[in-house]
Amino acid sequence: FYKRLILLEKQFPGTAVLLHKQGYLPVAFRNLWANERLLNIVEQFIGPEIAGHPVWNLRTKTPVNEQTTVPWHQDNAYLDHTCLTTLQPTAWIPLLDANVTNGCMQVVRGGHRLGKTATHTCCAGDTWYVDLAEDEIEKTLGVDIMKDVVTCEVPLGGVLFLNNSIPHRSLENYSDKIRWSLDLRWQKPNLSNGFHGLKECVLMCTSRDPNYVINWEGFATIDRHKLQNESINYESDPFDTRIYGPGMKRWEITHHNRHTKSLTTGGSSWHSHKA
Repeated sequence: FYKRLILLEKQFPGTAVLLHKQGYLPVAFRNLWANERLLNIVEQFIGPEIAGHPVWNLRTKTPVNEQTTVPWHQDNAYLDHTCLTTLQPTAWIPLLDANVTNGCMQVVRGGHRLGKTATHTCCAGDTWYVDLAEDEIEKTLGVDIMKDVVTCEVPLGGVLFLNNSIPHRSLENYSDKIRWSLDLRWQKPNLSNGFHGLKECVLMCTSRDPNYVINWEGFATIDRHKLQNESINYESDPFDTRIYGPGMKRWEITHHNRHTKSLTTGGSSWHSHKA
């Protein structure tokens, strides 16, 4: 659990990305996502009508790996403009003690209060991640990076709740173990999920039926990464370690790399939006 993926990454660089790209939602992840205690907390955020958002992630953070170290961003930056007024709570759940050494999360306190999505750029380094510059955070979101960055160490069994407007990032993993984590999202089912029309939410609970049973059929087996590739007419093989996402097309591409190449060669159906 703690070491094997590191060895695989040495033999085949990008293995961590391949595992991150797997679109099948295992039963254990479904059960955690629909855990009654988590849903009770989410109900306090958005009310009793709760749906699971199509974007969920298993984070395979191997040591000193740029591909698994996410820079400053707001989650809204990966979605389209139709969901900018939709509250989407996220539970970030580490599968071991997460700390500064192995790459825990940092957030910018108060960065969500203006309700704005700052201007991001694409892409950070040799990754597919959109990037939010610190001076843009301060200018647009009205915070002080020197004072408002909060480091969030979370023990095994703990949860960090975020919203889709709070700026956050993960730190580099300088330990000798993999830092595993899950991020799971929810929202009201009647609002736009902003996922570019590629995949719908899954209803998890409703006040209209206290005994409602989640219908995972379809949702759990639809691979969003495959849908994203199809949306730009790109055919990838199972060992392709590149990732393409709608957020890459939404923002100005200031740094091209192997991940952005398909956007200029495959013909994208995504449309660029500015928030």
